[in-house]
Amino acid sequence: MADVLKPRWGQPVTGIISSIAFFLVALLTWFIFSDPRGPVGSFPYPFVLYLAMMILVGLWQHMFLGDWPFQDIGQPWRGIIETVVNLVVVWFVIHIVFYRVLGLGFNFLSQVNLENIAAAGNLVLPGPEGKKMTLEAISAPTARFAERAVVCFVLIGFYSYPFVTILFGKWPIRPSNLTQPQAGFAELGWTTMLTLFLYTILIVPFWGMIWGTSFGTSVGFNTPWWGGIAGTKHVHWVFGWWEWMIIVLFMTPNVWRMKPWTTINLPQPWKGAVSFVINVALGYFIAWLCVKLAYLWMDMGSVTQHLPAGDKGDPTRFLWYHAAEIAGFTLIPFLAWHHYFDDMCIQSDKDSWGAFWFRTLGVGVLMAINYIFFYYINFGYWGLGNGHMHGTVAERFIHGESLIWNFWWIIPLLWNEWFFHKWPFYVHEHH
Repeated sequence: MADVLKPRWGQPVTGIISSIAFFLVALLTWFIFSDPRGPVGSFPYPFVLYLAMMILVGLWQHMFLGDWPFQDIGQPWRGIIETVVNLVVVWFVIHIVFYRVLGLGFNFLSQVNLENIAAAGNLVLPGPEGKKMTLEAISAPTARFAERAVVCFVLIGFYSYPFVTILFGKWPIRPSNLTQPQAGFAELGWTTMLTLFLYTILIVPFWGMIWGTSFGTSVGFNTPWWGGIAGTKHVHWVFGWWEWMIIVLFMTPNVWRMKPWTTINLPQPWKGAVSFVINVALGYFIAWLCVKLAYLWMDMGSVTQHLPAGDKGDPTRFLWYHAAEIAGFTLIPFLAWHHYFDDMCIQSDKDSWGAFWFRTLGVGVLMAINYIFFYYINFGYWGLGNGHMHGTVAERFIHGESLIWNFWWIIPLLWNEWFFHKWPFYVHEHH
């Protein structure tokens, strides 16, 4: 007999109730850990470091290992145990793998190492004064360079880990007779190699500029090669189009129900390779559109006046990062629509092209509503306590950090779907 998950209260009631529950859980935990008005107040760092790594480790647990070895435990205990394991592994990856192991060779990936060097007075800024970088300066929220470098690794990993599963059907690990955990660890090793390859090309040059240009002369690190392409050497250029690549990737198994890649009738790995090229091109094109069309709704003169001094009045860096922020507003709409509203549409066939376009346009509308709610109605200020957003709309755009909230917001949803198997919002029925 097959075991089928059914919405406990039918649709759309189950979707509405679960979405409200996830929003309230996200808001409460945000207040506890991130909101400056709350007890911890760790916005944006190290809060963002932990939330990013939580999602990445959760992906390893669920997508690679298939929830092994807890897959046969009943709910809610399975979900609780996997959440605890997630937090332990997150701490281990950050504080041991990055800070203590990779940190043996790469100080820029170890916040502990950087703070020790600064405390010893060995970090010296360039120039005739030779000013030393203090411990307070290197650990300030505006610095914390190693934490930011690790977050950049997670950014790359949000795509480079799951795209083998989604676009390549887990090739070359599958098809095979490997069981868990061998299959999961094999996929983790393969995709980690790809992640390090892409991280080296797209992220390390930026940190070469930070540690070279800002603190001396870079020889061991290269500096950004994309300045002539993007009009900025900042890593936010990568953030902009890479985030849209992630959105296109995850829209595929969610509201797109694997379209349009189902039209590619090629064996693996050729189907995956073609899909990957299209994914990259589409992600870059959408991000580029966001950069170009932002002038239609933004008062760019006001935005430019409030840019950080390092931008020298040029909004290019800001616009590419803001493209990534726009992408973030699609996360809850397409994830909730697929997982908790069961891909509802006005068409009778959920897999039709009409349903594909209905849900795609719907996600776009919900993205715009989310954007307006956060920036114009100013939820980022009164809801999340972001003190930078008390000013004009132009100032809110620059200091909003909406991407952090949108990723935090999806954690309760993903945890419930991945670890708790939609308990208690869905029930099992035997057929």
